[in-house]
Amino acid sequence: MSRSTQFAVKTLAAVLLLTPLAKVHPAEISVAAYPTIQAAIDANPDRMVFVPAGDYLITEKVRVRGERSGLFGPGRIIQQTADQPIIEIENAHGAEIRDLTLTRPEGKTETANEGVLAINCTGLVIDNVRVIDNRTRSGAIALRQCKNARISRCTVRNYMRVTIDDRTPDPNWGYCFNCTDGTGISVGDSIGTLIESNYVIEENLIPTPEIKTRHKLGDWVKKNPQKGILMSQEAWDRGYSDNWQQGSGIVVTSPEVSDDTRILGNHIENAAQGIDLHCDHVVVANNVVLNSFMGMKAMHGSRSILVIGNQFVKNSLWAIGLMPGTAAHATNTDGGSIIANNVISDFGHGSARWVWGDERSPFRFGSGQEPDDPPLRDVVVQGNLVQNIGNPRYSYAVIVEGGSNAPSGIHFSNNLLPAGSQGVSNIELSP
Repeated sequence: MSRSTQFAVKTLAAVLLLTPLAKVHPAEISVAAYPTIQAAIDANPDRMVFVPAGDYLITEKVRVRGERSGLFGPGRIIQQTADQPIIEIENAHGAEIRDLTLTRPEGKTETANEGVLAINCTGLVIDNVRVIDNRTRSGAIALRQCKNARISRCTVRNYMRVTIDDRTPDPNWGYCFNCTDGTGISVGDSIGTLIESNYVIEENLIPTPEIKTRHKLGDWVKKNPQKGILMSQEAWDRGYSDNWQQGSGIVVTSPEVSDDTRILGNHIENAAQGIDLHCDHVVVANNVVLNSFMGMKAMHGSRSILVIGNQFVKNSLWAIGLMPGTAAHATNTDGGSIIANNVISDFGHGSARWVWGDERSPFRFGSGQEPDDPPLRDVVVQGNLVQNIGNPRYSYAVIVEGGSNAPSGIHFSNNLLPAGSQGVSNIELSP
C-alpha cells in the first residue's frame, strides 16, 4: 500500500471515529417481547407497536385506544372466535393500522363481526392491510362515527356469506329470505372519509345457478300476516326475491350525517352492489367496478354527488343509478349531482345476467320507493360512453321513471348511448 493510500485510510478512520454514529432507532416496540399483542399495546399506550412476521392466534379482539397508537408490520393475526372482531379501534386520535394481514381460520370464516371496526376516531389511517376470509354481513373494514379517516391500498378478499335478510320488522316489506350478504368497506355516521386505491374482491360466492339452488337463495323463509306496504300482491304471493345478492363492495351510509367523502381509484370485483351511497358531497372517481350486478347507486337523500371518470364493466341491473328512497324527505333530498366521462362496457355480460335478464338499463334515474319521496332533481349527465359487445343487452340505455315524483331537471349532453332493444331512452332526453 502506498504512503498516500495509507494516509487516506488513516484519515477516513479518524473521521469515522470523530463522527457520531447515526442514531439507531429501536425498530420499534415489538409484540415479540410480550405474551400477547394486547399485552404489548396495553404496556405501551399511545405508541405504535410492531408485529413481526408470523401467525398470531387470538380469541378476543385486539383493542386499540388513545393518541397515535396502533399496529404495523408483516404479521398475520388470526381470529379464532366468531363473535369477536379482529381489531377494534375506539375513541382514538391519529391511530394507524398498517401492513397487517387479518383473517379467520378455515371452518371459522363466517361471522357477524368485522375484520377492522373503528368507532369514534379522528385522523385514523388504515393502510396496506389485508382482510381475508372475514365473511360477515357487516363490513370487513367498518368505520362508525369517525372524522377524517383514510382507508388506503387495502385488500379485502372473500367478505360475503350466506345468511337471512330479515325484513319482517319493517311494515314496508314484512318478509325474510335467504341471501348472500356482506360488504367490503362500510362507512357510517362519518365525515371527511377518504377511500382510495383499495382492492375489494369476492371470489367465493359468485352468483351462479348452482349457488342459488344449493342455498335456496331468494326463497322466503317467513312473512308477516299482512302484506308489506311497498310490496305488490304478485310479489307477495310469489314468495321469492330476485335481489338475493345483498351487500356492497363499498358503502357509505347515514344520509343525514355522513358527508365529504372521496372514493378514488378502487378496484371492486364480483360485488352485489359495487358502490352504494346514502350521503352528501361525494367524489366517486377513477374506480373500476367489475362484474357487480349494480355498478353504483346514490339514494336515500344523497346530494351533491360527483361521479366522474369511472369504469363500469359487466354490470347486469344498472351501472349508474340515482333515485330517492325511504330515508328521503323534504330536507333530505337527492340531486344536485354530476355524472361525467364514465365508460360503461359489456353491460349485461356479468355473472348475474341470468338473474336479471336483458331488459335492464345502464343508467337509471328513479322516482323513489314511497309516494311522498321528494323527487330527484338537477342532475347533469355528460360525456359518458356505453360500449357493447355485439347487440346491446338492455331495453333502453337510459330509464327515467315516471309518476307523481318523477325526476326533474335531468340534463344530457355529449353522451354516446347506443339504443337498446326499445331505444335510447324511455323518454326524450333534454339537453
